[in-house]
Amino acid sequence: MTGGRMVGLFAGIGGLELGLSAHGWRSELLCEIDAGAQGVLGAHFPDVELHSDVKRLRSLPSGTELVAAGFPCQDLSQAGRTAGITGARSGLVDEVFRLVRRKRGPRWLLMENVPFMLQLGGGAAMRHITGALEELGYLWAYRVVDAQAFGLPQRRQRVLMLASRTEDPRPVLFGADAGPRTVGDPDHDPCGFYWTEGTRGLGWAVNAVPTVKGGSALGIASPPAVRLPSGEIVTPGITDAERLQGFDRDWTTPALEVPGVRPGHRWKLVGNAVSVRMASWIGGRLADAGDDAFEEGAPHTHRAWPTAAWGRDGVVYRVPVSTWPVHAPYEDLRWFLDDVRLLSARATAGFLRRTSMGTLRFPPGFIEDMENHLDRMGGFPREAA
Repeated sequence: MTGGRMVGLFAGIGGLELGLSAHGWRSELLCEIDAGAQGVLGAHFPDVELHSDVKRLRSLPSGTELVAAGFPCQDLSQAGRTAGITGARSGLVDEVFRLVRRKRGPRWLLMENVPFMLQLGGGAAMRHITGALEELGYLWAYRVVDAQAFGLPQRRQRVLMLASRTEDPRPVLFGADAGPRTVGDPDHDPCGFYWTEGTRGLGWAVNAVPTVKGGSALGIASPPAVRLPSGEIVTPGITDAERLQGFDRDWTTPALEVPGVRPGHRWKLVGNAVSVRMASWIGGRLADAGDDAFEEGAPHTHRAWPTAAWGRDGVVYRVPVSTWPVHAPYEDLRWFLDDVRLLSARATAGFLRRTSMGTLRFPPGFIEDMENHLDRMGGFPREAA
């Protein structure tokens, strides 16, 4: 199926919509409550009707063939409150089901969220979502996919769930699998990590950054750090982050024209966005998957949900596919570091202080590079970090 009319719920800054548009999907309506994101959508989708509150949206436009919903993940992510699918934010997914129930026309329902939803509450979030889909008569399938598969140097795994009352989503999601891939050489390539960590994790990624995050609720940016082969420690700028998500540079600049939106809010918008290339891949699969062969898998009986599965009649079937459906030409992280700044002495000292308190093991030479970087930055009392 090549394109058609679609609606974007919880549209954010339009990652799903932009990626799908490359394959002929035309947004008829966008719904997004964040004022900064509304400014971005208004600038880049000027002719599309924009609603602010999904709870007040009464129905979908006539002729809608696809509903895309990257519903809020704050209650589902490890970085959030982990309140679960009934949390005030993530529970909004039920509004998607309300709208689809009222309008029985859409052929496809595409949802996106964080992989942590597969294990939260012993799988309660997934049981809720799949139960609602089956009650509505949908055949559903999902797959955890990594943005690196599409050439972007960002290790970003997300759940893509595709469902339909009239079509089979399984060839779309499972009909292509390239298998895991190792990229980069830590001795010669830049390596990304979380400078805000150091006690429980590091997020180490070779020739990539770990998942770009949204920052704090106060709009304070929290970009990842990168150790360059020279030993320097830098952080990407916001325009670098936009490109790492597949957007054009300055895609979120229109948010600054909205009263009350601070520059740091752009990090939240980018960190919460759907990778454009990931969305474009699913758009291409919708157009070309056809009758691609796939393994139907075996019934899944464990409490934790697998990384790929489909289901009907209350039975879940795990599917043995990887998080890399394709091996797109990989782009070097160096190409995405146009707006870097040195990691501050304060941040570096704070990181080193945390590492001294924990028991994590670090890549060879990494701590020495951090200490040398702190010396080059003039040092900083660790007690004040």
